[in-house]
Formats: sequence, C-alpha cells, structure tokens
Amino acid sequence: AETAQFDGVILSKLDGDARGGAALSVKAVTGKLARWLRIERGAAVAVAACDVYRPAAVEQLIKVGTQAGATVYEQGTDRDPVDIAGWALDQAKADGKDVLIVDTSGRLHVDEALMEELANIKKRVRPTNVLLVVDAMTGQDAVNVAEQFAETAQFDGVILSKLDGDARGGAALSVKAVTGKPVMFASTGEKLDAFERFHPDRMAQRILGMGDVLSFIEKAEKATDEDEAKELERKLRRNEFTLDDFLEQLSKIRKMGSLTSLLGMIPGLAGHKLSKMDIDEREFDRIEAVIRSMTPLERRRPELIKGSRRLRIARGSGTSVQQVNQLVKQFGEMRKMMRGLSQGKMPDLGALTRGR
Repeated sequence: AETAQFDGVILSKLDGDARGGAALSVKAVTGKLARWLRIERGAAVAVAACDVYRPAAVEQLIKVGTQAGATVYEQGTDRDPVDIAGWALDQAKADGKDVLIVDTSGRLHVDEALMEELANIKKRVRPTNVLLVVDAMTGQDAVNVAEQFAETAQFDGVILSKLDGDARGGAALSVKAVTGKPVMFASTGEKLDAFERFHPDRMAQRILGMGDVLSFIEKAEKATDEDEAKELERKLRRNEFTLDDFLEQLSKIRKMGSLTSLLGMIPGLAGHKLSKMDIDEREFDRIEAVIRSMTPLERRRPELIKGSRRLRIARGSGTSVQQVNQLVKQFGEMRKMMRGLSQGKMPDLGALTRGR
C-alpha cells in the first residue's frame, strides 16, 4: 500500500556536454517541479541528488531544492548514482514523503554509459514518471534530440525549459508528434514560480499572436483575492488609490511572472514589439525604493511632494530628483486613467508616456 501511494519521478536532461561544467538549468527545473508539486498538489517532496559528474551540481541542487521547500537527499559525488537513488527512495518513504524527484545527470543520446545508468536507476526506483527536460531555446534541434532520445530510452513526458512564448514554441508543439510523448510542463522564467502546466492550444494562440488569456487570468486569480479586488475598485471609483496601493499591486504583478511574459499573453500584444522588449525588472526595484522613502502622508497625498521633500526622497532611495518627479507625475496620470477605466471610459494611454 505504501508503494502504491508513493510517486517517484526521474528527471533527465538532454545536454551538449553531459560531463562538463555546462549550465545547470535542470537543477532549476527540478526545484520548480518540486515547488509546483508542493504548492499545487500539497505534496511532501524530496529530491535525490544523483548528478555526480558536474562540478558543484550537488551544491546547486541543495540550494534550489531548499528554496523550493523540498528535502534534498545527497551523498556527495563519490557514490554510484544508482545506489544514491535507491538510498534516497528508502529515506523518502521512511520520512513520509509523497514524492521523490530523482535528479540525474545531463546526457547525450549517444552516451551509452549514461543511458545504461538511467536504465539502472529506473529499475531501482521504479518511478511513476520519467520526464525529459528539453531546452526550448534550441528550437528544432530540441525536437531532433528528443526524437533520438526516445529511440533509446523509455520516458513518459517532457518539460520544456526556457520557453519564452515566441516562435520557438512551434518546435515545442512538434515534440509530441515525433516522440509520442506529451509536453507536461513549461519553465518560463528564472524564478522558481515561473513554471506551469503546458497547454498546446494556448501555445498555438501565442504563436499566432492571439495571446493566452486563460493563463493570464489564472495567474491574476492566484495573485488577487476577490475581496481585495472589490476594495481596489472602490478606491479607484472614489479616487482614493494611493502609492501604498500601487506598491501592493506592483508586488502582485511581479509574483505573476516577468512583465515580458505577461505582455505576451495579452491579445493584441502577443507578437507585438512591446511583448518582445527586454524589460529591466530592476526598474521595479527603483520604483519600490522611491515609494518606501516617502512618509505615510506623502504616499497618501503625493501632490504634497515638492522641493525639499523630493530631494529627501531621492537621497533616501538612491535616485535622482528627476526620477522622483517622473514617478509622481506618472502615478498621477495612471490614477486618472484607472479611475476612467473603472467608470467605463476609454483611457488616454499617451498620458503615461507624457509623464516622462
């Protein structure tokens, strides 16, 4: 009964330099999957560090796994990966874990030794799923190597990493066709929460420039409470929206993912030059620093911010008086626009840029 209720997942990555010091993106994917299982499924997750070939791979996995809220089982780099996997399985069951993710070394499809190692780990762990991590940045090459991998190894599904929603997603839609295996998840950014179930129909919409409204709505619903949304609407109608409210909304938007990926989900902007801009997320840090350097009264009534107040805020936030002026002016224009939206009026989008 215990075995029937326990899920084992093996992650393997297609890699151009399986034994070298190449990028450790699969570690990030392991952490993202662990976090997703913990948050979305309420599972107690453990991770087995079976990549013993890369420099610092175990240390990297410990860091990422801990950040994801998972227990990391490791025995360094001197033990055989198959033995580590078996030991970790016993530990996970003894510790009452629901899922064990076995993080294996990246491998070339022609590397017979590593393919045999993967087969032996599968025999020892008897996993529920074997997932192949494929780098979507490589486009059609990702499809080719996935097809070759499928010819020599049995796996159940694919995780696409570095999937940014542009034309490379076309190759992602081809993976299932050539391997017969579904794309189960997509890693869409650097942060641990930039990870989601893969929906081929939604990806097709993004590629066609139609956006991905459902994903956008799902992210927004997770970030916003219904009562909070009603209170925000009330404040907008009464023109009571403050810089504190703005800071709170900014924080929620950042939790939804990168602004570039969010723009790509909006119909009319998908495929537009706006959705392809390399937006510097540090700009949000600057805005937050400016607002947090204000007094509570100044946040409620930004029209009070004149002369000496602006200089004090600029010094406190490590910015310039000009940047403080710009933020205050743009906030005023944004508040007018949002109030108009709440009253069913068409916004003057140009006002935001005139605030610069």
